[in-house]
Amino acid sequence: MKNIAVIGAGTMGNGIAHVFAMKGFEVALIDISKDSLQKAVATIGKNLDRMVKKERITEEEKKNTLSRISTFTTAKDALPNADLVVEAATENVNLKLKIFKEMDDYAPAHAILATNTSSISITKIAAVTSRPTQVIGMHFMNPVPVMKLVEVIRGYATSDEVTDSIMELSRKLGKVPVEVNDYPGFVANRILMPMINEAIYTLYESVAGVEEIDTVMRLGMAHPMGPLQLADFIGLDVCLSILHVLNDGFGNPKYAPCPLLVNMVTAGKLGRKSGEGFYQYTAGSKELVVAPSFAKGEKVT
Repeated sequence: MKNIAVIGAGTMGNGIAHVFAMKGFEVALIDISKDSLQKAVATIGKNLDRMVKKERITEEEKKNTLSRISTFTTAKDALPNADLVVEAATENVNLKLKIFKEMDDYAPAHAILATNTSSISITKIAAVTSRPTQVIGMHFMNPVPVMKLVEVIRGYATSDEVTDSIMELSRKLGKVPVEVNDYPGFVANRILMPMINEAIYTLYESVAGVEEIDTVMRLGMAHPMGPLQLADFIGLDVCLSILHVLNDGFGNPKYAPCPLLVNMVTAGKLGRKSGEGFYQYTAGSKELVVAPSFAKGEKVT
């Protein structure tokens, strides 16, 4: 595989494009928004500048990486030469199904079609294509240039050859791939999301405050960040979407999202991306400040 196409220029998409280009692959980054593409390339440039400053790469390596990334606004223009297409759009099943139909239409017959979904069924996505044996999950962790893990998810029809190819490709990217089967939430989110949901319930039931819950998990369980801060980082809308997938897929009430999470997403409090979640975020500031809604003495609703 030499030519990689990445659909979606958001946080995950630009990180995936960055990693592939760094390892010498030619990358086509696709998004319907020109502004998103420009922001993505700027973000990749800033991340590479940081690596140059830390002497992890040279200025020449930075230039070469950027030169390998081309941007496109339509799949039709970008996919005909792709050996692998990685979809990294919003975690919305109907959108992903629509994109995969386009991927199947425009990508060459030999191309592998991968999705970066964190919870949606690979088998369901593969069913809208004419090549289900060549559809696979390639779930990178955020931030992609930093995190080592890639969950490689086999759909019901995914071939051994395709799985082996993606496992080997992940290793070439400097990642650690883990093969898992296609059940709701896979491994990472099947374990992580109930923990985050329980932390939100702990706040909702006034057992402890935001800082107290996160401190217990950071210092008591050696987590790099508390579950409420992590939920803000992931995006509360994304957390809610994954919990719905788990709840619908297993039909088990233990996966039902906390009412507080539902209310926050409805109110547009999505975490870091919206400027407020369990914490309040100010551009340019690294200080972690609890959101006014969860200040001492305020009732949690």
